[in-house]
Amino acid sequence: MGKKKILFASQEIYPYLPETESSNIGLGLPQKSIELGNEIRVFLPKFGTIKEKTNNLHEVIRLSGMNLIIDDFDHQLIIKVASIQSARMQIYFIDNEEYFKRKATFYDEGTRFFEDNDQRAIFFCRGVIETVKKLGWAPDIIHCHGWLASFMPLYLRKFHYDDPMFADSKIVYSVYTDKDQEVPATLTDNLKFDGIDGEDLARYENASVESLNRAALSYSDGAVIASEGANTETKDFAFANVSNTIDISQDENPAVKVGELYEQIAVEESVA
Repeated sequence: MGKKKILFASQEIYPYLPETESSNIGLGLPQKSIELGNEIRVFLPKFGTIKEKTNNLHEVIRLSGMNLIIDDFDHQLIIKVASIQSARMQIYFIDNEEYFKRKATFYDEGTRFFEDNDQRAIFFCRGVIETVKKLGWAPDIIHCHGWLASFMPLYLRKFHYDDPMFADSKIVYSVYTDKDQEVPATLTDNLKFDGIDGEDLARYENASVESLNRAALSYSDGAVIASEGANTETKDFAFANVSNTIDISQDENPAVKVGELYEQIAVEESVA
């Protein structure tokens, strides 16, 4: 594969979060991309379960401080960084006192889906986009992993299609095994506030985690079925609607197939 700039937005990366299919791929794909000579940037939510001192996180003042308006309220964007020395990889963390300080990822102690998970996902996705713009770093490939990153394809296609930083970027979306939770009903109001309407907004009515995955696929140039247990309807949707869809769920070396996908979509027209 020719050398490329690849942006990874992941909801899980090992060792910052427990070892799962998603967190292992969140580490392994960027690591392999570095070995192949690509330039990468990797973003992860700074969940409250990630210990700052243990992992040597520190704030990047020049990237922090912007306020993102969600639901008509200002929410401060804080950017922190740390390195995985064994992988020679730097991670950017998206942080906010209200959304990511709690000592949990997506569920409370009673295993209830957080009522503001829609806002947390929007904040993460918009935070990644704004930080990349501040970095002045134009990615060739934007690879979104998991439903928390599912709004990135939407926002990139609807609000940044003519931004020189993203105009030529190709979007890949990875689907994992997810518990198909209902998403808070406030989602459509939050998207309306940001200017999403019409057919785009309709995709998010009565949303669930799986419908977020399918909506993200609608705005993507490539799709990766990353888990054998991924939702059947979502897998079928990907193969029917995303021309460049691959299944790596049983591959021992998935990075090779993903690299070929990057190469394929790089020379094609982007999804409108």
